[in-house]
Amino acid sequence: MASDEVYRASTYAPVNIAVIKYWGKRDPKLNLPTNSSLSVTLSQDDLRTHTTASCSSSTPHDSLILNGHDQDISGARTQACLHDLRQHRQQLESSDPSLPKLSTMKLKLVSENNFPTAAGLASSAAGFAALVRAIADLYALPLTPTQLSRIARQGSGSACRSLMGGYVAWEKGTAADGSDSVAYEVAPAHHWLEMRALILVASAAKKDVSSTAGMQQTVASSSLFEKRVDEVVPKRMKAMEKAVQERDFEAFARLSMKDSNNFHACCLDTDPPIFYMNDTSRCAVRLCEAINSHHETQSGKAGAICAYTFDAGPNAVVYYLADNEQAVAGLFKGILQGKEGWEGKRGGSVKEKEDRGVLEGMEVAVEGLKKGVSRIILTGVGDGPQKTEEHLC
Repeated sequence: MASDEVYRASTYAPVNIAVIKYWGKRDPKLNLPTNSSLSVTLSQDDLRTHTTASCSSSTPHDSLILNGHDQDISGARTQACLHDLRQHRQQLESSDPSLPKLSTMKLKLVSENNFPTAAGLASSAAGFAALVRAIADLYALPLTPTQLSRIARQGSGSACRSLMGGYVAWEKGTAADGSDSVAYEVAPAHHWLEMRALILVASAAKKDVSSTAGMQQTVASSSLFEKRVDEVVPKRMKAMEKAVQERDFEAFARLSMKDSNNFHACCLDTDPPIFYMNDTSRCAVRLCEAINSHHETQSGKAGAICAYTFDAGPNAVVYYLADNEQAVAGLFKGILQGKEGWEGKRGGSVKEKEDRGVLEGMEVAVEGLKKGVSRIILTGVGDGPQKTEEHLC
């Protein structure tokens, strides 16, 4: 075997957008959350991180290049992931001396996102999920997605949910060492494949308050947060799992919007207050409420057909079912038809719709969206990480 042989593995990993939000840590060092959470894994055709992990005896040091720029990976979070993965590889090498000693080699990691980084689009979740999955494949580790989720959680909490497809929950756990704080599949993507998402990118700029800093501030100062953790989220987790399992969009929508509002209320209740949503975000909320209200009036019965949710950023994620694409995405296309993102197969299949019944009295919201949305992303529910032979290094 040549001493300079290069070993490599590559993977694609998805973005996930939570509908029951993770916010706050009971142990910052281990990235253990104060509450459980639940998310939808989005299609990698539209949003993904592509990561190649390679190693050789001549690789001088561990490194990470993200979107063409060198990154500092000396931080405790990344090192915790690398340490655990190397330990698992060492166990394999100890049990089979014929295996190459990859655990002793330095890693070269190259990663690319096809979406704006650090703009509230769960870039760290997809990034750490891809990093952990790629190294696990490089090391040929016989670990399940749940076992890998425990490792990825140390890098970015929500990354544990990006190691699975479909509808994924992250159990907060109670063990002090974090051994039971892992992700699990609520339902695979094909269980409710009709789920769609329209992302309104309100800002591609880096957030002024990072999620990590924001969580710490909220836990320390918000009087609303304790009730959220102790009462609100546990009830909603059960209700949301039921909604997903029964494919009940009305329940899914109401829970998603209520939890997003509650999460951002806790951010506003933080001292000093944290403003992740902006005027454009609020315009998206108003239009979603108008769509649902109009639908209820027209159908004569209660039933939301779209649901907004906002992570720690201003970008609106609007969930809806495929059957209601024209009523939801079509209306947004009529307003935002000149924005980037409508091209391609998904965007081209959406027919523009101008519904005066919905838009009456919505002039301020419509103008706010036209001015504030920079691009749109159309996507749907998708699968978990996928191995690829397309290597970046």
